[in-house]
Amino acid sequence: MKITLIVILVVVLLGGLVAFGTFKSTYNNLTAEREAINGQWSQVDVALQRRADLIPNLVNTVKGFATHEETVFKNIADARSALLGAHSPQEKIAANGQLDSALGRLLVLQENYPQLRSNENFLRLQDELAGTENRIAVERRKYNESVQRYNTDISLFPANVIAGMFGFQRNDAYFKTDAGARTAPKVQF
Repeated sequence: MKITLIVILVVVLLGGLVAFGTFKSTYNNLTAEREAINGQWSQVDVALQRRADLIPNLVNTVKGFATHEETVFKNIADARSALLGAHSPQEKIAANGQLDSALGRLLVLQENYPQLRSNENFLRLQDELAGTENRIAVERRKYNESVQRYNTDISLFPANVIAGMFGFQRNDAYFKTDAGARTAPKVQF
Protein backbone atom coordinates (compact mmCIF):
# COMPACT_ATOMS: atom_id res chain seq x y z
CA MET A 1 0.00 0.00 0.00
CA LYS A 2 2.89 2.30 0.74
CA ILE A 3 4.40 1.55 -2.70
CA THR A 4 1.09 2.30 -4.44
CA LEU A 5 0.84 5.63 -2.64
CA ILE A 6 4.42 6.50 -3.66
CA VAL A 7 3.75 5.54 -7.30
CA ILE A 8 0.58 7.65 -7.39
CA LEU A 9 2.44 10.58 -5.82
CA VAL A 10 5.29 10.27 -8.36
CA VAL A 11 2.81 10.08 -11.28
CA VAL A 12 0.90 13.14 -10.00
CA LEU A 13 4.15 15.02 -9.45
CA LEU A 14 5.42 14.14 -12.97
CA GLY A 15 2.05 15.10 -14.48
CA GLY A 16 2.21 18.43 -12.65
CA LEU A 17 5.74 19.07 -13.89
CA VAL A 18 4.74 18.27 -17.48
CA ALA A 19 1.68 20.54 -17.22
CA PHE A 20 3.77 23.35 -15.72
CA GLY A 21 6.43 22.92 -18.42
CA THR A 22 3.79 23.09 -21.16
CA PHE A 23 2.18 26.12 -19.54
CA LYS A 24 5.51 27.92 -19.14
CA SER A 25 6.66 27.08 -22.67
CA THR A 26 3.39 28.23 -24.23
CA TYR A 27 3.36 31.49 -22.26
CA ASN A 28 6.99 32.20 -23.23
CA ASN A 29 6.31 31.43 -26.91
CA LEU A 30 3.30 33.77 -27.00
CA THR A 31 5.31 36.52 -25.33
CA ALA A 32 8.18 36.04 -27.79
CA GLU A 33 5.77 36.14 -30.76
CA ARG A 34 4.13 39.32 -29.49
CA GLU A 35 7.57 40.92 -29.19
CA ALA A 36 8.50 39.63 -32.65
CA ILE A 37 5.50 41.52 -34.02
CA ASN A 38 6.71 44.69 -32.30
CA GLY A 39 10.22 44.17 -33.62
CA GLN A 40 8.99 43.48 -37.13
CA TRP A 41 6.78 46.55 -36.98
CA SER A 42 9.90 48.57 -36.12
CA GLN A 43 11.50 47.29 -39.33
CA VAL A 44 8.45 48.39 -41.33
CA ASP A 45 8.56 51.74 -39.58
CA VAL A 46 12.25 52.23 -40.48
CA ALA A 47 11.53 51.52 -44.14
CA LEU A 48 8.54 53.87 -44.13
CA GLN A 49 10.68 56.59 -42.53
CA ARG A 50 13.36 56.11 -45.18
CA ARG A 51 10.75 56.61 -47.88
CA ALA A 52 9.37 59.68 -46.10
CA ASP A 53 12.90 61.10 -45.97
CA LEU A 54 13.46 60.53 -49.71
CA ILE A 55 10.19 62.11 -50.81
CA PRO A 56 11.09 65.80 -50.25
CA ASN A 57 14.17 65.39 -52.47
CA LEU A 58 12.14 63.73 -55.19
CA VAL A 59 9.39 66.35 -54.95
CA ASN A 60 11.89 69.21 -55.15
CA THR A 61 13.48 67.67 -58.23
CA VAL A 62 10.10 67.33 -59.92
CA LYS A 63 9.03 70.83 -58.85
CA GLY A 64 11.79 72.31 -60.95
CA PHE A 65 10.20 70.82 -64.04
CA ALA A 66 6.50 70.76 -63.17
CA THR A 67 5.80 74.01 -61.38
CA HIS A 68 2.05 74.02 -62.12
CA GLU A 69 1.36 70.59 -60.54
CA GLU A 70 0.69 72.03 -57.07
CA THR A 71 -2.18 69.66 -56.16
CA VAL A 72 0.11 66.65 -56.58
CA PHE A 73 2.75 68.25 -54.36
CA LYS A 74 0.15 69.19 -51.73
CA ASN A 75 -1.27 65.66 -51.68
CA ILE A 76 2.22 64.23 -51.17
CA ALA A 77 3.01 66.71 -48.40
CA ASP A 78 -0.29 65.95 -46.65
CA ALA A 79 0.19 62.19 -46.96
CA ARG A 80 3.78 62.43 -45.72
CA SER A 81 2.67 64.52 -42.73
CA ALA A 82 -0.03 61.97 -41.95
CA LEU A 83 2.55 59.17 -42.04
CA LEU A 84 5.01 61.03 -39.82
CA GLY A 85 2.22 62.01 -37.40
CA ALA A 86 0.71 58.53 -37.13
CA HIS A 87 1.32 56.68 -33.90
CA SER A 88 -0.32 53.26 -34.08
CA PRO A 89 0.29 50.60 -36.71
CA GLN A 90 -3.29 51.07 -37.96
CA GLU A 91 -2.76 54.83 -38.43
CA LYS A 92 0.56 54.25 -40.20
CA ILE A 93 -0.96 51.61 -42.47
CA ALA A 94 -3.74 54.04 -43.48
CA ALA A 95 -1.28 56.92 -43.99
CA ASN A 96 0.95 54.62 -46.04
CA GLY A 97 -1.97 53.94 -48.38
CA GLN A 98 -2.47 57.68 -48.89
CA LEU A 99 1.23 58.14 -49.57
CA ASP A 100 1.28 55.25 -52.06
CA SER A 101 -1.51 56.90 -54.03
CA ALA A 102 0.11 60.36 -53.96
CA LEU A 103 3.49 58.98 -55.03
CA GLY A 104 1.87 57.13 -57.90
CA ARG A 105 0.47 60.43 -59.18
CA LEU A 106 3.89 62.07 -58.82
CA LEU A 107 5.62 59.37 -60.80
CA VAL A 108 3.00 59.64 -63.56
CA LEU A 109 4.15 63.25 -64.05
CA GLN A 110 7.35 62.03 -65.64
CA GLU A 111 5.31 61.02 -68.69
CA ASN A 112 4.34 64.67 -69.21
CA TYR A 113 7.89 65.99 -68.80
CA PRO A 114 10.42 64.21 -71.04
CA GLN A 115 13.29 66.34 -69.74
CA LEU A 116 12.49 65.11 -66.22
CA ARG A 117 12.93 61.49 -67.30
CA SER A 118 16.50 62.25 -68.36
CA ASN A 119 17.42 64.25 -65.23
CA GLU A 120 20.16 62.42 -63.34
CA ASN A 121 18.96 63.50 -59.87
CA PHE A 122 15.42 62.40 -60.64
CA LEU A 123 16.58 59.03 -61.95
CA ARG A 124 18.81 58.44 -58.93
CA LEU A 125 16.05 59.40 -56.50
CA GLN A 126 13.55 57.28 -58.39
CA ASP A 127 15.92 54.29 -58.13
CA GLU A 128 16.39 54.89 -54.40
CA LEU A 129 12.64 55.14 -53.96
CA ALA A 130 12.13 51.91 -55.91
CA GLY A 131 14.68 50.16 -53.68
CA THR A 132 12.94 51.53 -50.61
CA GLU A 133 9.57 50.34 -51.90
CA ASN A 134 11.06 46.86 -52.27
CA ARG A 135 12.35 47.01 -48.68
CA ILE A 136 8.92 48.12 -47.48
CA ALA A 137 7.28 45.22 -49.34
CA VAL A 138 9.68 42.71 -47.76
CA GLU A 139 9.22 44.15 -44.27
CA ARG A 140 5.42 44.28 -44.64
CA ARG A 141 5.41 40.63 -45.69
CA LYS A 142 7.54 39.66 -42.67
CA TYR A 143 5.33 41.73 -40.36
CA ASN A 144 2.16 40.10 -41.72
CA GLU A 145 3.73 36.66 -41.27
CA SER A 146 4.56 37.49 -37.63
CA VAL A 147 1.01 38.68 -36.99
CA GLN A 148 -0.43 35.59 -38.67
CA ARG A 149 1.80 33.22 -36.66
CA TYR A 150 0.84 34.94 -33.40
CA ASN A 151 -2.89 34.97 -34.23
CA THR A 152 -2.78 31.30 -35.19
CA ASP A 153 -0.94 30.30 -32.04
CA ILE A 154 -3.30 32.13 -29.66
CA SER A 155 -6.21 30.37 -31.36
CA LEU A 156 -4.85 26.83 -30.90
CA PHE A 157 -5.36 24.67 -27.82
CA PRO A 158 -3.86 24.83 -25.17
CA ALA A 159 -2.36 28.23 -26.04
CA ASN A 160 -5.84 29.76 -26.35
CA VAL A 161 -6.49 28.97 -22.67
CA ILE A 162 -3.22 30.53 -21.59
CA ALA A 163 -3.74 33.49 -23.95
CA GLY A 164 -7.14 34.13 -22.40
CA MET A 165 -5.75 33.90 -18.87
CA PHE A 166 -2.99 36.43 -19.52
CA GLY A 167 -4.72 38.86 -21.85
CA PHE A 168 -3.03 37.94 -25.13
CA GLN A 169 -5.38 39.35 -27.75
CA ARG A 170 -5.69 38.93 -31.47
CA ASN A 171 -3.74 41.45 -33.54
CA ASP A 172 -5.66 42.55 -36.65
CA ALA A 173 -3.18 45.22 -37.84
CA TYR A 174 -2.33 43.55 -41.14
CA PHE A 175 -0.98 45.42 -44.13
CA LYS A 176 -3.50 44.99 -46.94
CA THR A 177 -3.59 46.34 -50.45
CA ASP A 178 -6.03 49.06 -51.34
CA ALA A 179 -8.71 48.21 -53.89
CA GLY A 180 -7.16 50.71 -56.34
CA ALA A 181 -3.75 49.07 -56.06
CA ARG A 182 -5.07 45.98 -57.80
CA THR A 183 -5.73 47.92 -61.00
CA ALA A 184 -2.79 48.08 -63.37
CA PRO A 185 -1.76 51.65 -64.29
CA LYS A 186 -2.13 52.74 -67.88
CA VAL A 187 1.18 53.59 -69.47
CA GLN A 188 1.18 55.35 -72.80
CA PHE A 189 4.16 55.90 -75.08
